[in-house]
Amino acid sequence: MPTTAKDSERIVFFSNLTETVINTYIDGLGKGKGMFLMFIKQEIITPSGLVARPAMTSYYKSSHFKKISSSYTSPYETIMCLDSKQSMYCQLLCSLIRGDEVVYIGIAFASVFFRAIKFLEEHWQEMCYSIRTRNVSDWITDKSCQSAVMNIIRGPNSKLANLIELLFHVKSWKGVIKRLWPGAKYVYAILTGSMAQYISTVDFYYSGLPLVLTGYASSEC
Repeated sequence: MPTTAKDSERIVFFSNLTETVINTYIDGLGKGKGMFLMFIKQEIITPSGLVARPAMTSYYKSSHFKKISSSYTSPYETIMCLDSKQSMYCQLLCSLIRGDEVVYIGIAFASVFFRAIKFLEEHWQEMCYSIRTRNVSDWITDKSCQSAVMNIIRGPNSKLANLIELLFHVKSWKGVIKRLWPGAKYVYAILTGSMAQYISTVDFYYSGLPLVLTGYASSEC
């Protein structure tokens, strides 16, 4: 879809509008950060010289988003990482470290949430080690990600690592997201259309948190 700089301004306008509505019903959202997983994709240049990239990548790389990126637990540099595995690891790690600041949880598409849960199952022990020792895993080779994460990990934190281990080291992960981020007041995720298949999965891990979707759109339009 052809886009212009005005599109980013429109996204910011509607984002501020919907945020005002949500704040009317949910208190305390301005006192913390959002744990929102965000990823960009590789852009290409068309033969005519135009940049072609996914719509959300355009927004995340805009100056408008950069100005508000500090309102999320994910450092801007981790969102800008093109390696989705490194980006996922660093964003989740930072969200665990900043767990007491999280006031809502967000994922653009519910399918990404499913990927995030699988990723946590495979890497939570490694993340706990990073928190306990203040070391970033060797396979995190993106220098910007390394630097951003090290700025979040102020020092070794065995107490937090032990707490997170207890939350993960259980027979059932039902409600684990609510336990990891107890201050979260709602979940933002697209759960309509083809994403509806993930509703039961999301509800299992979020354990009753309100599901909120402020967008009403279709790229196919």
